[in-house]
Amino acid sequence: MPDPAVPRLRFLGATGTVTGSRYLVDAGGARILVDCGLFQGYKVLRERNRKPFPVDPAGIDAVLLTHAHLDHSGFLPRLLLEGFRGPVYCTAATRDLCALLLPDSGRLQEEEAQFAALKGYSKHARPEPLYTEADARAALKRLRPVDFDSDIALPGGMQARWRPAGHILGAAQVTLTAGGRRLHFSGDIGRPGDALMPAPAPPPACDLLVCESTYGDRLHPQVDAEEELAAVVRSVAARGGVMVVPTFAVGRAQELMLHLARLRARGAIPDVPVHLDSPMAVDATELYRRHMGEHRLDAEECRRMFAVASFVNSVEQSKALDRQRGPRIILSASGMLTGGRVLHHVAAFGGNHRNAIVLSGYQAGGTRGATLLSGQRSLRMFGRDVDIRAEVVQLRSFSAHADANEILAWLRSGPGAPGITYVTHGEPAAADALRQRIAHELGWHVRVPDHGEEVEA
Repeated sequence: MPDPAVPRLRFLGATGTVTGSRYLVDAGGARILVDCGLFQGYKVLRERNRKPFPVDPAGIDAVLLTHAHLDHSGFLPRLLLEGFRGPVYCTAATRDLCALLLPDSGRLQEEEAQFAALKGYSKHARPEPLYTEADARAALKRLRPVDFDSDIALPGGMQARWRPAGHILGAAQVTLTAGGRRLHFSGDIGRPGDALMPAPAPPPACDLLVCESTYGDRLHPQVDAEEELAAVVRSVAARGGVMVVPTFAVGRAQELMLHLARLRARGAIPDVPVHLDSPMAVDATELYRRHMGEHRLDAEECRRMFAVASFVNSVEQSKALDRQRGPRIILSASGMLTGGRVLHHVAAFGGNHRNAIVLSGYQAGGTRGATLLSGQRSLRMFGRDVDIRAEVVQLRSFSAHADANEILAWLRSGPGAPGITYVTHGEPAAADALRQRIAHELGWHVRVPDHGEEVEA
């Protein structure tokens, strides 16, 4: 029989994969869920989103979000549909970004279900979305903003604090104090030299640390991001091509616009049209003005970032882009080609060798972006196979995640070894590689947990 006085941690996601971040803490007769993310990528993972939640959502007292990306927040509307009725605590910028990301996620799922029903390519007679846009807007009413570096009281005598993580606007590490024990969740750790976000705060002293490992087996190349981007722009523009850039609407779209603005200002790239075809990315860009104190840009750089691209809002404007010729640059979500307007641009321009599909971030296994990186040149979209003859380029220097060396440096920046470190949020090879480095280089007690595993904190 487990001791009810000892906090317990259950890994409900982000184990063996970089998606589905969900950690359940039981302490003092209360249950707290840290992150509530969607599983993405391989079908076997996506199917977990449809299965009943491992515990009764009605018995969860509160949710704590590290940040707004859907692999950390995107299951919230479904959790409410299954009975959750508690508050969701997050930073103010995370709340604002969730107000963009979650309704968009619901809307995309509705559109995909409708399209699948219309074209008849679903195995289900009446395909249903995981949740709707209306469900997502209902979930937003549960969000409660918190300040960085201040404590909030939670049920069961627990206490939580959010610390800056870099990565994206509003992103945080979360420290949960429960039953006299301190559990620290890294969230997604940003890079010390990120163009947009400040370096992550050092980890605090803790008894248990949950650390991400997205790039746990890799190092980011020592390549100048602007020069790498400039070389691709010049090459594609010289042949009159269209550069389709699948981009994450939050963080990556803004970083690309910032670098394009800087390159254009110093004449390093030709003055070709740039289009930001993602209403959500447009709205997210505006949030950098609202939260000026949380990123590296001043008002003038924000203005230049805004001015570099024409903003595409309507569906009609987006469709019109597919009838235009190059040279031009189209930034459009989603970043891993899992859905959204970018799929239509890939279908329109992917068949021409003059064009390029430029991948600008991590591509989780099982996504269309990962398929392209593997060398395959046929993508399944809209119930059919689309041949890709365009050049496929991966920008190696663009990442909002710390690499293996940067994670180790972040761990060393803290006050010392936790009682135990759990490595999560990485593909199996990445998680195990980081585990080995933490054990051998730091001498810490470290493990990679199993999906569904429950441990004492």
